[in-house]
Amino acid sequence: MTVPTVASPPSLTLPEMGCGTWAWGNQLLWGYDQSMDDALRQVFNHCLSHGVTLFDSGDSYGTGRLNGRSETLLGQFAHNYQGPHQESLCLATKLAAYPWRLTPSAVVKAGEASARRLQRPIDLVQMHWSTANYLPWQEAPFLDGLMDLVEQGQTRAIGLSNFGPKRLKLAHQRFQERGLTIATLQVQYSLLSTYPVTELGLKDLCDELGIRLIAYSPLALGLLTGKYAAQGPYPSGIRGLLFRQLLPKTQPLLDTVGAIAAHRQKTSAQVALNWCICKGTLPIPGAKTLAQAEQNIGALGWRLDSGEVEDLDRAAKQGQRQMVQNIFQSR
Repeated sequence: MTVPTVASPPSLTLPEMGCGTWAWGNQLLWGYDQSMDDALRQVFNHCLSHGVTLFDSGDSYGTGRLNGRSETLLGQFAHNYQGPHQESLCLATKLAAYPWRLTPSAVVKAGEASARRLQRPIDLVQMHWSTANYLPWQEAPFLDGLMDLVEQGQTRAIGLSNFGPKRLKLAHQRFQERGLTIATLQVQYSLLSTYPVTELGLKDLCDELGIRLIAYSPLALGLLTGKYAAQGPYPSGIRGLLFRQLLPKTQPLLDTVGAIAAHRQKTSAQVALNWCICKGTLPIPGAKTLAQAEQNIGALGWRLDSGEVEDLDRAAKQGQRQMVQNIFQSR
């Protein structure tokens, strides 16, 4: 398939909240099988029709032979969708910093493969993680490849993921040298994981540089949904092992979230997502079912007041280091 190009890509218009698609194809952590595809299509249609126009994927999403499945499904759903906000759809994907992607041309080829799966040019292409912790010299040619994709009309905008302030400043300078900008940065951020946004001052730096901060895993793999209790039952697999360790320690925070949710006549998940929005970030919660998508969208159209945000901030301080951090997150 030949992917059409655009000579002068328009700027992105991003919503208050997006939809993460890590689970779309992931069997190991999220139990995906292809019988779920119709439900995922319903998620896509419902989100987009309600103004959740950003869908975030990655070329590494999908277990084993299903690698790339998330992008493929997004491409199919977008191609077949006809409804509200169609013109505002933003398909974002992240290109993995695999050790064999050492040249700009390798990154361009990866972007072209993602575009074929998405059946359209990539709206927002991102470097999936910083290599600063193990192969720092790989970052420069990788970033050059992302910029080549923009200049070739293969993508509208560039973002980064798992970069801390130090590496973000270096990347920003490199982009400036070619007259390009970084549109977004996504990092792990939730009431259970405020590092590096708070501790390293990443939000302030993004505001200074004009970069939109995206919060991935804003529900902490489901810990903040209120669905699980310290005594169980727990989800299956790896998540279950993690929840057994974390839930007893996070109960005070979960109680605070639950109390605010009850007062607001919202769910715990909606409160946790609204907190992210109040902090000036764009959360991208995942959804595998229509019910989950509907719940996520219920976080929009209202705001926690300053007192509620302060209560949540105080409760979060006790648990901000409890969530496992991404090993690729740089400083």
